[in-house]
Parts: sequence; structure tokens; C-alpha cells
Amino acid sequence: MAAPKKGRGPAGGQSRPGRALVLILIAMVALTGGMFLSGHTTPRLGIDLAGGTSITLEAKTQPGKPNAINPTNMNTAVGIIERRVNGLGVSEAEVQTQGEKNIIVNIPKGTNSEQAREQVGTTAQLYFRPVLTVAASGPGEPTPSGSEKPSDGTTPSAEESAKAGDKDTGDKATGDKATSPGSPTASATTQGRAVTGALKKDPTPGASDTSKPKSSATPPVDPATAKLQAEFAKLDCTDPKQRAAAGKDAKPTDSIVACGSNTPGQYEKYVLGPAEVSGSDVSDAQGAIDQTTGEWIVSMEFTSGGAKKFKTITSRLSQQQPPMNQFAIVLDGEVVSAPSVRTALSANAQISGSFDQQSAEDLGNILSYGALPLTFEEASVTTVTAALGGEQLKAGLIAGAIGLALVVIYLVAYYRGLAFIALLSLLVSGILTYTIMALLGPAIGFALNLPAVCGAIVAIGITADSFIVYFERVRDEIREGRTLRPAIERAWPRARRTILVSDFVSFLAAAVLFVVTVGKVQGFAFTLGLTTLLDVVVVFLFTKPVMTLMGRTKFFSSGNSWSGLDPKRLGAKPPLRRSRRANGSTDPKEA
Repeated sequence: MAAPKKGRGPAGGQSRPGRALVLILIAMVALTGGMFLSGHTTPRLGIDLAGGTSITLEAKTQPGKPNAINPTNMNTAVGIIERRVNGLGVSEAEVQTQGEKNIIVNIPKGTNSEQAREQVGTTAQLYFRPVLTVAASGPGEPTPSGSEKPSDGTTPSAEESAKAGDKDTGDKATGDKATSPGSPTASATTQGRAVTGALKKDPTPGASDTSKPKSSATPPVDPATAKLQAEFAKLDCTDPKQRAAAGKDAKPTDSIVACGSNTPGQYEKYVLGPAEVSGSDVSDAQGAIDQTTGEWIVSMEFTSGGAKKFKTITSRLSQQQPPMNQFAIVLDGEVVSAPSVRTALSANAQISGSFDQQSAEDLGNILSYGALPLTFEEASVTTVTAALGGEQLKAGLIAGAIGLALVVIYLVAYYRGLAFIALLSLLVSGILTYTIMALLGPAIGFALNLPAVCGAIVAIGITADSFIVYFERVRDEIREGRTLRPAIERAWPRARRTILVSDFVSFLAAAVLFVVTVGKVQGFAFTLGLTTLLDVVVVFLFTKPVMTLMGRTKFFSSGNSWSGLDPKRLGAKPPLRRSRRANGSTDPKEA
């Protein structure tokens, strides 16, 4: 009698389910460890759950600038708006683009929502102000540049400023590059351009520039008041709060103190005179490459009225000693650049320095548009109190718990022992979802809002549906008369196809919803897509291997009535092998 042929190896890796289980266990440990090591052990909550104000700004096309809505301008606007929000003293505020023309501003609880709306929705204030005094800001500050003699960090008085201008007279030197600490050096050309050179620090801040003849011109601004002197002496630009508050809410006609930075982490503080040119006087500005030097520069063009103002101020500043030959470009009270002037300039000017492409384009956008590079309208504003946010979070958790409880009751009542496998799979899916959401908060700014919670609740049903599909396929095989272990393997290919098609449709719907919507609905779509992908991972790497292992136990393989796989309860046919023998045998009586 010939030995029976060996059948094919079982599909689905029946003999080695441990590999898949080890893989998913490593992923769970890695994600959980990363969550605790990062210090973000809870998902970041959205405004509707934590409380606060959410503002959606929509960019509008400007006349004559049909292509103004582009990623560069949108990112510039995000940076400016973020600087304004931080100026309110807000911590953990979130400003990000959404789609091609929307900016979402989420401001946590504890902030005046009306003030926030004014700050983020209006055009910023951009002014050109003459520099009176500049000094490095921080512990051990040097003597302010612009003082005739060492001082305690106050601005020069009117008499001192006059003396500084009346000592000597003579022709101005156009080729020297003396400059104040941290400010760009400058040189002039016969074309009437303001061209700054490389950044260069004076090793002795406050020392006078002996290489340049002094002028008899008087300072172009009102004398600094005692209050202004005190503010300058106390100002520490390394303190974010002081830096944000300096120069805020000042009138254009006021002299102010302000902060600026030419090098990351290093700050200068300024005393600035009244504004003489505003952002509206700039008709166009852009970053470009200087064809002569090959360096990135910022070119400016002024309106007819702005050109006259700019010529007047540069004519006067070109006769002053450093740093009073500088003008500061001030955006929302912050000095973004402070080039020095060597000669009177007309309608066209250039600013150069240690620019790269990004910094040149950013400064060009700021100058060209007077601050925000685009016009925005409020598409929606939502304000949620902390109490209401807590109530909504509680309601969402209760809804999730009720949904999970109903699924568990159904699984236990209908699938009995198989419910244990389903619950373990739901637990693994929950751990993966929670840890990934907690890590996505600091990584990409993901915030768990109420629609996202709804997406997670819907995902419970999607995940349970995958288990049910597989369980029913196994039951179908048992009804056909197969024993449990072959039934588990034969059911898997058909169940796998159904699960993949179902999850693909769900993921496609989530992706389309994420693309075509804005605001909180994207939170629902993102969570739904994420949990759908995790459903595939859990079913393939956990549910199927665990089912294979359980099929080897006596409780399940013997068809216990509480296993959920009892052949009698399922109405199974006689075993296929026995029925085949019956069909192939011959009755002796008939023979």
C-alpha cells in the first residue's frame, strides 16, 4: 500500500505564528518606550477638548497679484502670525497651514480671544525707524553704541547727541565699513543703492568711528525721555516675554525700544526714533542674486511718495556717526534688519549681508507686502471654555466606552470563546493607536479633537468587523465538515481578501475626506485612516497568529460548547473524509 502523499504546507504560516507575534510585540514595546522617553504620555488635545480659541483664516487673491497664494507666502504668513500670537504671552499656541489657502490658529485657554483675533487677522505694522542707540542684550551688556562716553546702558541725551554731531564737519566717507555690534555693514554706490556687506562685529562696542569725519547734523528724532532711558536700561532681549513686549502698541510718532537678532541666540536692543517710512511706502521687494557678487540680496522699490521720504531720511542718516547712520526695519515692534546708510538713496535700494535664499525671500516678502504677504479673511472662529471642553471630552470617552461595551457583549454572546481572541486584538489595536497618537502630537502637531474621537469610536466597529469576517469564514469551513486546524488555514485566504478590500474602501474614503475638507473634519478623517491601517496590521500580525495557536489547544480543537466553534451548534456536516469513504465503498449485499 502506497504511503499517503504529504499535503502542502499550511497557508498562513501555521507552524510559525510566533514570528508575527514577536514582530508586533517589538513594535508595541518600541512605541511605548518612545512615548515615555519623549515625555509625551498623553495625546495632545484640540481646542474643542482642552478649551481655547480656534481661528481659520482663508487667503484671498489680491488684485494684480494672481499668483500671490503660494507655499512661500503662506509659510511667511504663518511665521508672522506665530510671532504675533507669541507676543500675547501664549504658550503652546499652534499656527499651521491647512490645504492651499487656509491657516489654522489654535490658541489654548487663558488667552483673550478678542485680542487674539485682532492680532492674527489684521495686517502687521511695518516701519522704517532711525536708530539712536544699539547694544548687545543680555548679562554683562557692553556700552551702548551711539553714546559719546561709557554709560549704564541709557540712551544719549539731546546735548550728548548734539555734541557727537557738532565736533567735526567734512565730507562723508563712502568706502569705510565701520558698524555697530551685530548690524550689517553698508556701502554706497553711484547708482544710489544701499548695499550692505558681510556681518561684522565691532570688538569694542560703543567706540567711536575715527575713520569717518563727523557731521554737524543734529539727531533726527526727539530727545529720549527718562522713561525711555529706563526701559532701555532694563530691557533684556534674551527674555522671550520682554522681547515680545518691546515696541508693542507704540504709535508711529513715538520713540521706542525694540529687540532684534542677526545671529540665532544673540540679541541686540535698540532705541529707535519715530517712524519716517511705513510699509505701505514700499511698492515691491524681493530676494535676488546680485549678478556682480553672486550673493543673495534684497532689492526694494518705493512708491513715488515713499521714494521722497526714503531719500530724505537716507540723506540725513548718511551724515551721522554709527549707529545713528542706520535705519531699522521694524515689524510688529521687532527689528528684522538694521542696515547702515552711506549716501542718499532714491526709489531703488538693495540690502545685502549674510543672506541665504530663504532669508532673502522672507525679508523680501515682509517688505513687499507690508507684513502679511496675503490678505486673509476669517472663515470661522470657535471659542470653547475649559469647562465645556472637559465636558465634551468626558462625553466622547463615555460614548467610546458604550460602543466598546456593546461590541464586547455581542462578541461574548455570539462567539463565546472566540471573543477572547477578539478582545485581545482590540487591546493591541488600542495600545498601538494610543501610543502613535501621543507621539504624533509633538512630531507633526496632531491634536485629538472631538471629531477625531468619533473616528476612533467608528474604528472599533471596523476592527471588530475584521474579526467577525475571519471567524465566520472559519465557521463556514467547520460547517463543511473540516476539523478546526485545517479550517483556520483554509478560511484565512478568503477572509484576508475580504478584509483587505473592506479596509481599502474605508481608507480611501478617509483619504478623500481628509483632502477635500478643512478644520476639525480632517481630524475625523485622519483618525479613521490611521486606525484602518492599524486594523490591517493587527489582523495580520496578531489575530491570525493567535487564532492558529488557539486552534492547537484542546478547548478549541475539541469543539467545546463555549469555544464558539462547536460543530453541533454550527450544524456541521459529517466529516468530509468519512463521507468520501461512504461514497467510494460497495455494499456486500449488492455484490
